[in-house]
Amino acid sequence: MNLENYFISLFENKHIGDDGAYIDGRVYSKDAFFEGVHFKKCWMSHYQIAYKAMSVNISDAIVMNAKPKYALLSVAMPKDITKSQMVELSNGFKDCAKRYGVEIIGGDTIANTKLDITITIISETKKPLFRHGLKPNNLIAYTGEVGKSAKDLKKLFNLGKIHKKSKFVNIKLRDKFIAHCDRYLNAAMDLSDGLGSDLGKLANANALGFRFYKKMPKSLFCSAEEYEILFGFDKRHKKALLRRAKLAKTPINIIGECIRKNYKNVCKAHHFQ
Repeated sequence: MNLENYFISLFENKHIGDDGAYIDGRVYSKDAFFEGVHFKKCWMSHYQIAYKAMSVNISDAIVMNAKPKYALLSVAMPKDITKSQMVELSNGFKDCAKRYGVEIIGGDTIANTKLDITITIISETKKPLFRHGLKPNNLIAYTGEVGKSAKDLKKLFNLGKIHKKSKFVNIKLRDKFIAHCDRYLNAAMDLSDGLGSDLGKLANANALGFRFYKKMPKSLFCSAEEYEILFGFDKRHKKALLRRAKLAKTPINIIGECIRKNYKNVCKAHHFQ
């Protein structure tokens, strides 16, 4: 168990363990987006930083089949930040929130040595989707593609440049996929820490392992910051799910099935420290 998982385990609360906490029809979720850990200011504009920070948080609501409604912002800003940079930040937050129907209702600002952001999203759902719920022989799949974020991150560390539409900067959330396919999904989670690591979370939540159809290169298996959806479903629904995913214009990759065995994560923690 890594230190992050150990710390979380100390709280022993029934609501902890999914992408958000589901309580009486609402989902409460919160993610941090810190300079030097999740981004560097030389990589992204202040607008892009704010837009991605909001997207990362809305992603947690979407994957739980919840409609994001409200956001609380906490922004720690360096003392040398300019008014124009503040305007960029606010526009990034507001534009992303507007895109997904979210109202920013408050929060907090403090002075800091760097730019650190945390956002709380409050969402509503009548049919929450959790990480648990998988059964033996369920198929395991993910949306979109993985690997490009890690590739672009490597370029940035080597002082290279990436395309302005790079997936590392511009997350494509899969709200349409969830809306079309939620009836067929037994379990799902936000694919953000890398396929290998997030499969470990699914394995722990369901006391199951996986049989993969083919071996994936480690560069894909351990690539993080993807913000795709990792999910499981009954193989009897395969044709229907693929048909509906196509209507949602969402590529699907079926990589294996659930079996009764232990799963070992071979990927290292990915953040930038």
